[in-house]
Amino acid sequence: MSVPAVSHRPRLVVSLVAAGVLVASVFSAEPAANATSAGSGGHRTPAIGIRPHYTVAGRVTPGVVPTFSCQLTTPANCYGPAQIRAAYGVDQLSADGKGTTIAIVDAFQSPTIQHDVDTFDALFNLPSVNLEQIAPQGLTPFDSGNADMVGWAGEITLDVEWAHAIAPKATIRLVLARSDADADILAATKWVVDHSAADVLSQSFGEAEQCVDPSIQAQQQAMFVRALQKRITAFASSGDQGAAQPTCDGSTFFKAASSPASDPNVTGVGGTRLDANGITGAYNGETVWNEPGFQAAGGGGYSVIYRTPGYQASRHLPSRGVPDVSYNAAINGGVLAVWSSSGDGPDLVFRFGGTSAGSPQWAGLTALADQMGHGRVGMLNSWLYGITSSPTLYPQLFHDVTVGDNTYFGDVTVGGFSATPGWDAASGLGTPKANVLVPRMATLG
Repeated sequence: MSVPAVSHRPRLVVSLVAAGVLVASVFSAEPAANATSAGSGGHRTPAIGIRPHYTVAGRVTPGVVPTFSCQLTTPANCYGPAQIRAAYGVDQLSADGKGTTIAIVDAFQSPTIQHDVDTFDALFNLPSVNLEQIAPQGLTPFDSGNADMVGWAGEITLDVEWAHAIAPKATIRLVLARSDADADILAATKWVVDHSAADVLSQSFGEAEQCVDPSIQAQQQAMFVRALQKRITAFASSGDQGAAQPTCDGSTFFKAASSPASDPNVTGVGGTRLDANGITGAYNGETVWNEPGFQAAGGGGYSVIYRTPGYQASRHLPSRGVPDVSYNAAINGGVLAVWSSSGDGPDLVFRFGGTSAGSPQWAGLTALADQMGHGRVGMLNSWLYGITSSPTLYPQLFHDVTVGDNTYFGDVTVGGFSATPGWDAASGLGTPKANVLVPRMATLG
């Protein structure tokens, strides 16, 4: 099944994720030399973190952009859209995503999502959202007593509001699987690809590669090849338990990479802890996201299914490595969102963490590039690794995260990977300097 990228199901903390002179490669599902047979698996987990201490404000006052107490700490413990846009340079871009479509795949539904994003827009002075909701298999009735459904509703909240915060004029196409079972998540995602229903695809969920049924794995790989051929850019969150993932029976954790982020035709998004001014958004620095108190850290590691793809060959990795890029994912330092279906009351503002936050925001950045370039930029990995091989260009395009690691500290400890200069299995290539990176991405369209 597919799990949002957070530590429990769902993963919210709040927890199922080329161009130029380079030619994007179509990768077959050739197993790595040390591949193990997949378990029967079954469900994707959202990559979000919200609990505990997630309610950070009272009721919304429309028309007033408030300052929350968590923005006033040093470093800031939460950020609104203006601060994140400033920290990553999005505010320096004139593009707004108009004419592009971002597909967000999630499970079940949130019955309040339209109301919540409308309230989010009013609160943070954003343009009205163009939100479409599609349930290819039929819409599953919402049960507020079902913890999994409520968690996925939180995932939907985070995904929609923050893709919209980065690309406010893009159409957000929320495609809802009838459950978080692998087959249902795959069916919803295939609908997007088969109908070429979006320019960019965001998937904030995952599970250990070993827990995906081989037939599902093969179908998923073929689907991402078709997405590449249609120049749909696909992102997926890399997970919220560092180098670990839940075992297939959910009883403990083991070292594993997250699917679908590990697919070579998907751009896997890891997590950092952003240090920025809570009012102005002025960027101070970043470290690898690791909060042992929440048993949470940015996902990353090496695939047991896929060999090292060509675009990572110069890194001399043992197999496909994830993540490819990163974004702020901290819980203490999370993003603010309006969420009413939580059961805690209407129009409350929550603080969300998890790598779930990064996938929709990277999708938003790509929508801006699509708009600027008047066409889909397509699968990014070959181009990203190619352009960052230049020691001159790399620091212009990315914040290279060189401090921290993604060891998982829970009921068991699973050793992780340390940040290093350049790519690493804790933070990938780093986080975007969008004001420079996005215009260069636009040349791929």
